[in-house]
Amino acid sequence: MSLPRLARRAIVFASLLIASCTAGMEAPRMVAPVLATADARDTQSYARPEVARVTHVALDLAADFAARRMAGTATLDVQAASGASEIVLDTKGLEIGSVTDGSGRALQYRMGAADEKLGAPLTVTLAGARQVKIAYRTQPGAEALQWLSPEQTEGKRHPFLFSQGQPILNRSWIPTQDSPGIRQTWEAWIAAPADLEVVMSGIRGKKPDPTPPPPDRKSYYFAMDKPVAPYLIAIAIGDLAFRQLGPRSGVYAEPATLPRAAAELVDTEKMIDAAEALYGPYRWGRYDMIVLPPAFPYGGMENPTLTFLTPTFIAGDRSLVGLVAHELAHSWSGNLVTNAVWADSWLNEGFTSYFENRIMESLYGTGRAAQEAALSWADMEAALEELGRNAPGTRLHDPSGADSSGIVYDKGSVFLRTIERTVGRERFDAYLRSYFDRHAFQPMTSARFLADLRSNLVRGDPALEQKLMLDQWVYQPGLPANAVRPDLNAFARVDTALAAFKSGGPAAALPYASWNTAERLRFLNGLPRELSQARLAELDRALGLTASQNSEVLFAWLKLAIDNRYEPAVPAIERFLAGMGRRKFVAPLFEALVAEGTWGRPIATRIYARTRPGYHSVTTATVDKLLAPKAR
Repeated sequence: MSLPRLARRAIVFASLLIASCTAGMEAPRMVAPVLATADARDTQSYARPEVARVTHVALDLAADFAARRMAGTATLDVQAASGASEIVLDTKGLEIGSVTDGSGRALQYRMGAADEKLGAPLTVTLAGARQVKIAYRTQPGAEALQWLSPEQTEGKRHPFLFSQGQPILNRSWIPTQDSPGIRQTWEAWIAAPADLEVVMSGIRGKKPDPTPPPPDRKSYYFAMDKPVAPYLIAIAIGDLAFRQLGPRSGVYAEPATLPRAAAELVDTEKMIDAAEALYGPYRWGRYDMIVLPPAFPYGGMENPTLTFLTPTFIAGDRSLVGLVAHELAHSWSGNLVTNAVWADSWLNEGFTSYFENRIMESLYGTGRAAQEAALSWADMEAALEELGRNAPGTRLHDPSGADSSGIVYDKGSVFLRTIERTVGRERFDAYLRSYFDRHAFQPMTSARFLADLRSNLVRGDPALEQKLMLDQWVYQPGLPANAVRPDLNAFARVDTALAAFKSGGPAAALPYASWNTAERLRFLNGLPRELSQARLAELDRALGLTASQNSEVLFAWLKLAIDNRYEPAVPAIERFLAGMGRRKFVAPLFEALVAEGTWGRPIATRIYARTRPGYHSVTTATVDKLLAPKAR
């Protein structure tokens, strides 16, 4: 199907760059399209955007650290179809005080039945209104918000708040249409204790607060004038300092963390330059980052203008800055062009993983990029084995909800690398750059992407169409036969050393000290899963694994130790799990402990009783299931 024909069928509810002149607005705001095809229907949102959709959100909220609540108002600009009588919003646990139009006239509303995952629909009768103002407050346990006590921070003196909205958690603190396909501009006034700093995923500005705070509090104003998926509205409040890294980049962190964070991030401006050279201008103004307290559940979150980062990427040698390249790449793939539904999340993550590797190659050379691509391939293979090579969850377009990172990130990036090798890098780069230009600030589906690819890259070439196997990659399970495999020589010296160790060679003879992080991970992940206690002790003694300051290396070692019930590693396991809440590390380690039955489950239960209060809901939602009592 050609793109023009698809575009005729995919009637959008609003076209990009429509001037939406809402009352009280200083200038026209950009309004993004909402796709109307069946594959763009979001089953994880109650919204009915074909009837009425949100185009802009204005928040006026106060952060109450004692009550662990956000309270205030959200004013929504609404674009409605002719004859539309109501708008449906997503909420989860919000306590609604009132609903009015822009002039203060009360509007009728009703809250629907709550679903454990999706929350409850809030249906507002419009009665001709094109602006809806909702007074509300959040629950203390709102899933998107992590309230930390001073003891849970690095500085130990002030509390901290951060949000994590992806995929559908922002509805627990913002009443809006919480779907990635319903992009919205936004602005916010946030009142917080005067001794704390507020940062958000928008540009800080000056605009009088409609609700001025008392003297012991300070109000901050932020705005995002480009339509973004609502999960990208993010906030952090705490004892924060800032350091400039380049003309358009900098980093926030707690004062005790800032020097190490800034040292790790010195190449950020070079990364931005490399990304722009590949796929066009960076369109968000500033690229700042915030290194959050260890409870943050992800490695990074690509919130526009302010990437959220885990402190676990700080290794002291910049060996884990691929994480930063990944989040930066999302400024194009994910933030600029966004999956319309979560069944197509590979359009965000697969593209970004490919883009990340290209940035790393540009800055650090083909050798490092080849090694990281090989590790990604191994992660994909592990996912295919775990899920079953022909399981539905191995499709890129996956309505099943399996959401395996080895598929979404790694198979997705292998697909794009396969296209690159098939058509040539220069031609594929030109295509991708034009793709980001054509679809900037728009939602995307797999079908829409394939139509665009066929229209602008394949261009009716039947031989190329056959070589690319596009539909098989996206809609069929498993790994297509044309997949481009990684460089077999990327880890040649490590594989030689690994073979020698497996044959009984001494750990002391390993050239481990000269290896980079990718090489160390290749070695550790290539070790037999069953090793004797003596052999494990020898490895630890010779390589200093338990004392590693590199979180990825330490995780790989602790996983191996758990698989072998290596008792000397238990204190390190407990320290690691108590020291951060990154789900990528936390969930697999608890899962490994539970799998070790009478040895591991008691250890897991004891550790989790201590660490759970410091984890975000994203992490506890996974670990709670692992440690739930077994049905008799």
